Parts: sequence; C-alpha cells; structure tokens
Amino acid sequence: MNFLIALLIFTFVSIPASILTWLISFFALNNGFLTASGISVVAGITAYLITNGIVKAKTFKKYNISRKEYVYIRKNLKEAKPKLQRLRKAFFQVRDIAAFKQQLDTLRVANKIYSITKKEPKRFYQAEPFYYSHLDSMVELAEKYAFLSSQPKKNSELLISLQDTKSALRDLSHVIEEDLNQVLSNDIDKLNFELDVVKKITLKPKNLDPNEESRRIK
Repeated sequence: MNFLIALLIFTFVSIPASILTWLISFFALNNGFLTASGISVVAGITAYLITNGIVKAKTFKKYNISRKEYVYIRKNLKEAKPKLQRLRKAFFQVRDIAAFKQQLDTLRVANKIYSITKKEPKRFYQAEPFYYSHLDSMVELAEKYAFLSSQPKKNSELLISLQDTKSALRDLSHVIEEDLNQVLSNDIDKLNFELDVVKKITLKPKNLDPNEESRRIK
C-alpha cells in the first residue's frame, strides 16, 4: 500500500482509536494503567488492520483487479522505476545534440507509459512487452551508447559501433512509441467511436419548419 495512505490511516484512525480505548478502559471500566494500555494498543492495531483492509478492497474494486494482480503489477512497477532512472542518467550523459533530442523524446514516452500504468494498474497488461523486454533493452543500449560516446579517442571501429548503437536506439524508440499506442488503444477506439457518433449527428438532415418550407415553394 502507498506509504502516505498507510500513514494517514495510522494518524487519523489507529491513534485516535487507541486513545479513546485507553480513556474508556482506564476511567470508565477502572482497568489498571498497564491493562488499559495493552487494550488500547490492541484496539489501535485492530482499527488499522480493518481500515487498511477496507481501503485495499476499494482499491481493487476501483481498478477491477484482484489483490494478487495488484501486488504483481506493483512489484513490476517498483522494478521499472530504477530502470527509468538509469535510462535518464544514460541519456543525459550524451553530448550529441541530435541524439539527445531523440533520446529525450524516448524518455518522455517511457515515463508516460509508467505513469499511465501506475495510475491505472490494469493497463499494465497492455504494456507487458515494454516492462518485460523493451525497457531493459533500451537501458542496456543507452548505457552502452553513453559509455562509448564518452571515450576521448574514437577510432573507426568505435565510430562504427557508435553508429550501430545509435541506429538500434532509434529503432527501439519507435517500438516504445508503439507500446504507448497499445496502452492508449482503448482510449483511441473510444474517441473514434465518439467522433463517428458526432459526425452522424452533424450530417443528419435537419427538419425544416413547415412555414419556411411553404415560403420556399412559393
């Protein structure tokens, strides 16, 4: 669960429940200090677990996924985050302006895929090739390109290797753009459907007013 949500539950549910339980146990029920404290701790933990369970259940229902799926997707997103950071670091080490512009666009696309799947976890299944293969390949190639381009002396073999790596990065950038299109495919289909409906409505002949039609005949 998100750390902030867990902290909010602890602060606004668990602690008040513990304090209220202690007050009732100590003053109203005349329990000893240690007994009241023990009961209040149990009450706080219980309140936290119940509220935590309710929040998780609502989260799974909201995203229309099971708890197992949610844990699995969050695990993959957690693993992807440092890879994106490595990709960003590698891209910013490149001094070639033309290559940097292309790589910056690729980084934006990759971050967009990550942010969309983080916000809507079920879309992860539409981006599986990105997380399982394409992101790893991009990070590996970007770090290789950054390392080779940083060498002070470049012989013909190194230049050829740089050019090949740059070409591979460009091809992979197009693949990642397709990954984003796949993630957005449902939205695009929905938008196209709505546009078709609007076109049909706007192209539908309008009924003329009878009086206006009469004047046109005369």
